[in-house]
Amino acid sequence: MCRFLTAPFDRRRRGERRGELVEVVGMARSVSYVSAAKLVAMARGNPRVAIIDVRDEERRYQAHITGSHHFASGSFAARLPELARATSDKDTLVFHCALSKVRGPTCAKMFSDYLSEKKEESGIKNIMVLERGFNGWELSGQPVCRCTDAPCKGTCS
Repeated sequence: MCRFLTAPFDRRRRGERRGELVEVVGMARSVSYVSAAKLVAMARGNPRVAIIDVRDEERRYQAHITGSHHFASGSFAARLPELARATSDKDTLVFHCALSKVRGPTCAKMFSDYLSEKKEESGIKNIMVLERGFNGWELSGQPVCRCTDAPCKGTCS
């Protein structure tokens, strides 16, 4: 079962003046939640799934999900083009922070909006948020990594 975070929205075209009729340009991609167990099943042997860790300093002293990419929320907006390049071969992105209550969903929505505004087509079909975040992942006994590689190469468990 998925819960959706976004709804269709209207955007004004560049150059339009206030008071003019605004054309509906498109829809934002929906962002849904995924459980840790479902993410494990989705990601197992699937190189087209990327996990995006948006925690800031916590990642330095806590573990992280094996193979995850780190795009700290504090600098996330400035790094949107870099994230798009780093995940160009993926079709599913799963965002998380410590609890996935604020930073994870906010960054997922921001990236979804960014992709909707880009002119070229992206292969990303699914943007998700990990339910209960990293803390829930670790508490449920899922594997974590304590390496200092950026990005994590996924060779630890």
